[in-house]
Parts: sequence; structure tokens; C-alpha cells
Amino acid sequence: MSIFTRPVLEINLDNLVKNYNLLAKIIAPATPSAVVKDDAYGIGAELVAQTLYEKANCRNFWVAHAVEGAKIAPLVAGAKIYLLQGVGEDNIDLIKQFKLIPVIASPEMLEFWKQHKIEGIKPAIQVETGLNRLGFRLADLEKLSKDDLSLFSLVMSHLACADEKDHFMNQHQLDNFNYIRETYFPKLPASLSASDGAFLGDAFCCDMVRLGAAMYGINTAPYRPNQMNNIITVKAPVLEIAELPKGDFVGYSATYRAATNKKIAIVSIGYGDGIPRSLSNVGKVFFNICGNWYESRILGRVSMDNIICDVSDIDNLEVGDFGFLVFDDYTLDDIARDAGTISYEVLSRIGKNPRFDRKYDIK
Repeated sequence: MSIFTRPVLEINLDNLVKNYNLLAKIIAPATPSAVVKDDAYGIGAELVAQTLYEKANCRNFWVAHAVEGAKIAPLVAGAKIYLLQGVGEDNIDLIKQFKLIPVIASPEMLEFWKQHKIEGIKPAIQVETGLNRLGFRLADLEKLSKDDLSLFSLVMSHLACADEKDHFMNQHQLDNFNYIRETYFPKLPASLSASDGAFLGDAFCCDMVRLGAAMYGINTAPYRPNQMNNIITVKAPVLEIAELPKGDFVGYSATYRAATNKKIAIVSIGYGDGIPRSLSNVGKVFFNICGNWYESRILGRVSMDNIICDVSDIDNLEVGDFGFLVFDDYTLDDIARDAGTISYEVLSRIGKNPRFDRKYDIK
């Protein structure tokens, strides 16, 4: 008998590389780049960046903050590392030390950069085209001098509704972006799209696409079958199997009551591991017994360290067997749908959790 106590997170880096290469073909001739912010969505930015650099020839990376860029810079020599949150007093020294490329997103940030300009670094500029988040508005751009406009090496923006192919905002933002490019930055390379925009066609890909969620296996174009390979497996051991008599309650707040006699399994994973509490009484756990897959329902509240599931119809299940919460046939998109959230959030919460026994698969 084998007994385990910790949940396990398995990460298939070979599939990550396959996804990156497939996306590179889809967006060609645009240049692919990799978004590794938020510790590569929790996957592990250093290993992800090094893998893509060595096995997929990736030479452009995006992070949110300079502290993230500083971690990957020694592993991707000569690559460009863009900082989406820009430049300020808290990161100017790291930008200088690691030759990071800040994305300038406001007139105030531009003034700061002009006062602390670093030789050999030409920042990118972010322009606002409809998302109404970070970026220079038209009124801001009109005030820039020729010298100001010459400071930049790339112009970028971000789509609001690219996961909906026919949403009017896509063309609206593309038109706005093209107008800004032609008016203010006619000679600069440009980046408008992240993963979801990669599927909208050549016009949206421009010169560079920022590949993030799709590279990690998430379906960023839900109007079409997911072409990406799953890279994430989440599983956790069964700690106990018990009988649940008819009429007994399950879990905190007694939100589930057995209508018949049942058999339950207590599985060692919960919201403390990043599993959404909203899966209480609606989530699923899968067991592989003798090569056959069985689906079970979560009963009662998801607690911090455990979930309880109905295994009444699963024969030969034993303590020490693993229940699967994410795998090839029940992906991040599936668990996010059942939890009423988005795949990005599930991946980030699980990926950064230190309680997992983390295993990487790469050849």
C-alpha cells in the first residue's frame, strides 16, 4: 500500500513548447513572444522562459514588473524583456542592471523616463484604443514632440474582446490602432494582440503577438475547438474512504444531506491549494481504476485542505489512489466553467501554491 498526503501538480513543458510553435505558425509572419508574468501564470517563469529560449528559439518575453524580468534575464541572454507596468523609482535600477525594456503608458511615466533615461534602452509605448486601461490617449499623443516620438522602439495596445470573434470592439480597436500607428509611429513595429487576438487574422497580428494563456493550454478562442495541448495535471490522494448513511450531512455548514446510503472519499486538496470554493456541491473529481475513468461529484463545502466526493459507484477504489481535478479530458477551461470563473484565475491560484508536489515533464 502507498500513502501520500500532498496534492500533485504536473506540468508538461514539452506540450508548452508544442503550443508555442503551433501559435507561431498561426500568427506567421508576425514574431511570437512569450508572456511569463505572474510567475508564468504560476507555472514557474524561470523554467518556462529558459525552456522556450532553448527549445523554441523565443527571443522576446513580457513580464509585469522588473523583479520578474530580473529573474529570467540571466537565463535568456540577449533576449528582449518588456515590462508591462512600466518604469518608476522602484525599478529603474533593475532596468539598468538587466537591460529591461519598459512600456511607457502615461505622460507622467514618459517624463520620469526622460529624466532617468538609460543609454542603450529604447522603451515601448502603450496606446489606448478602447480598453480604457493603461495607455496614451489621443489627447496625450497630440502633445508629444518629434523628439518624444523618436524615443520608442515599439508601439502596443491591448484588445478588450478578442475572445469573441465577431464583437464590434475588435474592428473598432484595430481601426483606432492603425490610425495611431499611421499618424504618430509609421516606422515602428507594433503589437496589438495577445493570445486571443492571434486567432482573429493577420490584420490583428501586426509585427509581434504576445502569447500567454493559449501557450499554457487555455482556450482563448472559445468559438472554435481548442487547438492547444493541455499542459496541466492536478491530482490529489485519497486519505480515507467511508460509508455515508442515508440522512447524514457532509462538510461545513451541512450543505449536503445524503438521500440514500453512499460511499465517500476524502481527497487531500482544498481551497488552501487554490481549488475554488465555488465548486462546493457542483465540482467533479475523476478516478482512474484499472485503466477506466470514473467521474464523481464533490459533496458539501470545499474546505481548506480537503474535498469530499461521492464514490458510491466506483469499485476497487483504495486509500492512496489519486483523484484528478485537472487533466487532458477535464481541462482548466472545464474546471473554471464549473467554478464560475476563468481559466487564468484557476491556473494562477494553483500554479503559485507552495503546497503542491510539483513535477515537470520535459524531454
